[in-house]
Amino acid sequence: MKPEAISQTERRDRLRLIRTATVGPITWRELMAHFGSATDALDGLPDMAGRAGKRNIRIPEPAEIEDELAQIDQLGAQLITLGEPAYPVSLAQIDDAPPALCVRGNPAILQLPGIGIVGARNASANGRRIAETIASDLAAAQVSIVSGLARGIDTAAHNGALTAQGNTVAVMAGGVDVIYPPENDGLYQRVVESGAVVSEMPPGLKPQARHFPRRNRIVSGLSLGVVIVEAAQRSGSLITARMAGEQGRDVLAIPGSPLDPRSYGANRLIREGATLAHNAEDILEVVRPMLNLPRKTPDHGNIAPIQPPMDLDSDGSKTRQAVIECLSPEPVAVDEIVRQCQLTAPVVRTILLELELAGRLERHPGNRVAAL
Repeated sequence: MKPEAISQTERRDRLRLIRTATVGPITWRELMAHFGSATDALDGLPDMAGRAGKRNIRIPEPAEIEDELAQIDQLGAQLITLGEPAYPVSLAQIDDAPPALCVRGNPAILQLPGIGIVGARNASANGRRIAETIASDLAAAQVSIVSGLARGIDTAAHNGALTAQGNTVAVMAGGVDVIYPPENDGLYQRVVESGAVVSEMPPGLKPQARHFPRRNRIVSGLSLGVVIVEAAQRSGSLITARMAGEQGRDVLAIPGSPLDPRSYGANRLIREGATLAHNAEDILEVVRPMLNLPRKTPDHGNIAPIQPPMDLDSDGSKTRQAVIECLSPEPVAVDEIVRQCQLTAPVVRTILLELELAGRLERHPGNRVAAL
């Protein structure tokens, strides 16, 4: 999907498509490749889901989308959809890039090279000081600091960036207007004034536990590398580090005392191959080669057009059944399904898309799928 200016109607329909039940970010992109536009995808959804056994698919009414757009406008925010020129280049590179972003503040900051800084909410005084100093030094080097506005390290990172150039991006787990934690209201307002606050969720939506991993993938997706400053053994920061690795981002960690449980995660990451960093210069040394490269917007238009699955039988039922028999609750690579079924990749992708729209399929990292 090459960046291009789109009509207001297409932008509304892109938002309506991602707000449709059973349509996730990867499905959204597959549908766009299949139909060529969100408008056509919305028209074709019922038939596609019906072929996999789902007769009624919940598509938001146009009035619901108009209400959401009105809320965005009232906030002084902007809606940017995947494929538009203003969409962040780094984020567009990940497989499950959010199809729609709501942005408060300065969207131009999203085009700066970013470094994610995340860590413990109950961070030590030293951990907060290190995060703030590193963020300030990186922001002064024209790098955007990306974090999640959480307590502890996130707060310190945003504050550090604001003391320098103000180049910081806060990624929200709920709506772009829902400040969490509430005590960061003042920090939130400063980020809106000098940086940018972004969310893929509708305005007004309160964050729930399942939203935070989705938020974390955006933090790492907006970044060239992610720095972990203090993280316990079970920590959302480690989830962000894992996602960064899966996205091909650099993972860096600040070492800490082995006597402090808050240092366990960062120390473990270093043991497993993350880059040890002490300061901003260590981080810049790792990402500097990428800073000097021209940042080309990825071309998602290379997704092959999907064809109806009619190559084995007239109505597609035998073809569809062959794909279904390859599925189980254990995730399997799509390429393996293609190989075992001896079908073309576009045919398999069409059937998987139908099954997902019908709520019978779940996608997993690494282009893998599992039956529900």
